[in-house]
Amino acid sequence: MFGVGLGLWLAAALAAAESALVLQTDFGLRDGAVAAMRGIAVGVNPRLAIHDLSHENTPFDIWEGAYRLKQAAPFWPKGTVFVSVIDPGVGTERRSVVAETKTGHYFVTPDNGTLTLVAEDMGIVAVRRIDETKHRRPGSDRSYTFHGRDIFAFVGARLAAGAIAFADVGPLLEPKVVALPYAKARRDGAALAGGIPVLDFRYGNVWTDLDETLFAELRPEFGQRFRVTIARAGRTVYTGEMPYARTFGEVPPGQPLLYLNSLLKVAVALNVGDFARTHGVGSGPEWSVRVERVQP
Repeated sequence: MFGVGLGLWLAAALAAAESALVLQTDFGLRDGAVAAMRGIAVGVNPRLAIHDLSHENTPFDIWEGAYRLKQAAPFWPKGTVFVSVIDPGVGTERRSVVAETKTGHYFVTPDNGTLTLVAEDMGIVAVRRIDETKHRRPGSDRSYTFHGRDIFAFVGARLAAGAIAFADVGPLLEPKVVALPYAKARRDGAALAGGIPVLDFRYGNVWTDLDETLFAELRPEFGQRFRVTIARAGRTVYTGEMPYARTFGEVPPGQPLLYLNSLLKVAVALNVGDFARTHGVGSGPEWSVRVERVQP
């Protein structure tokens, strides 16, 4: 009887030690790369809860991966381990790291700018360089181009499963990570100026980094019209007026609107249409947006 009770207690303790493992890559799902990473994680612990953030990120687009982490990570519980592999420098001298945030989340990734926005929003309290002599898939020493499988998924799974502690990952570094440069959202006279970090790709909505607090400085009211100017590297791509609306159906089909998206950021859309494709708008650090009230 004692043995049964001890076994149940041990099983409960092991389950409590496990955290969710969330994977992000730019690999797509047409081949076996993501399945190989998931297989490595299952091999570490078959009970491990493995989830996908996205594997359809634009190839080599580190900025996009950084934004997807910003978008999703705050909604996951403390202790979640994120493995993010958008790694055009795979096999080079770029650092392989695990970062711990003030919120108690862990990020296993190449230190190439992927953590730019996580560092700003969630704060980083510690960074450790992965000791690749100890922490990589057994038998992978001669593999140089799939660190997502051989290092990052392996380390992330072991960390999430409680097989290793954060302190076991490798040497402690300065709590700083590589940051990608970009223009910060700001008030510019009677207007707001900011960037377009990412598109709502499936629907073509344009998401800006102008947050609800900054937008409130323009004293917006539903139905008011705003002028929106979008530029790439300083060259205007679109300019036009549109109403501020609660949701898409408040304007006729095909008409533009300004709204607050699910992250409470200013966004631009066409009702039942693709604003980005219609007007040739993209996203990234070279894209900028300006929003100002239209005076009656």
